[in-house]
Amino acid sequence: MGKYGLLTEKQYEVLKLRAKGLTQAEVASRLGMSRSAVAIAEKRALRKIELAAETLRVYREIMAVKVITLDEGVRLVDVPRTVIDEADKAGVKVKANFDYIFGLLRFKAGAGYPRLKKKVKIYLMRDGSIDVEETG
Repeated sequence: MGKYGLLTEKQYEVLKLRAKGLTQAEVASRLGMSRSAVAIAEKRALRKIELAAETLRVYREIMAVKVITLDEGVRLVDVPRTVIDEADKAGVKVKANFDYIFGLLRFKAGAGYPRLKKKVKIYLMRDGSIDVEETG
């Protein structure tokens, strides 16, 4: 793995320029590539990123002491207590309080108020940290 993780230098440059709003034709001109080569590089880079994200999700699930799945409609204010109770059952001291868990849900899962608008997974890690993933 090189300087750009799983991406080649060309893929990195293509994504960087596309993120700045350049068209594929403009990127091709700037990098001395054909537009079709830019399209291929972009497609392959995005696929690599998608696979890396999925791999990280699976790894996080493997490493979690507990994965708490919450369905749409659960009251947002009930979630922190659920997380803390599940951590207690697993013998893990959570490194978070009500406000942190509540905020994490709203930030990472786009949770609505007063109820979850989408299904979410909460990963409880051995070190007491938590992570949230929107799944629905």
